[in-house]
Amino acid sequence: VQLQASGGGLVQAGDSLRLSCAASGRSFKHDTLGWFRQPPGEEREFVAASFRNSGTTFYGDSVKGRFTISRDSAKNTLYLQMNNLKPEDTAVYFCAAGVSTILSTARRESAYNYWGQGTQVTVSS
Repeated sequence: VQLQASGGGLVQAGDSLRLSCAASGRSFKHDTLGWFRQPPGEEREFVAASFRNSGTTFYGDSVKGRFTISRDSAKNTLYLQMNNLKPEDTAVYFCAAGVSTILSTARRESAYNYWGQGTQVTVSS
């Protein structure tokens, strides 16, 4: 089972990026899929989640209205569209998949069983 995150890079404030997370080894169609990030010198934090195949999504307060999480079950791939990027969005971004069926756990790292390796996003001012 593997999650491969990609799409990170160096951009300027106000730019957009789309991260992808390709899953292999099993179908993640029914899983909760999420994005987390770890800014330099800080703890990892929740960014966004897509709860199972329900269409329900969650966002961290700092990205709400700017980031959009989506999934393509046919391709077993998760996306994170990031618009109007800010320097404080600079971080390593991780994708994750979890088998929890409890909606309230979608923001918690402990709900996720599988993690990608991370992709660096750097936003310059």
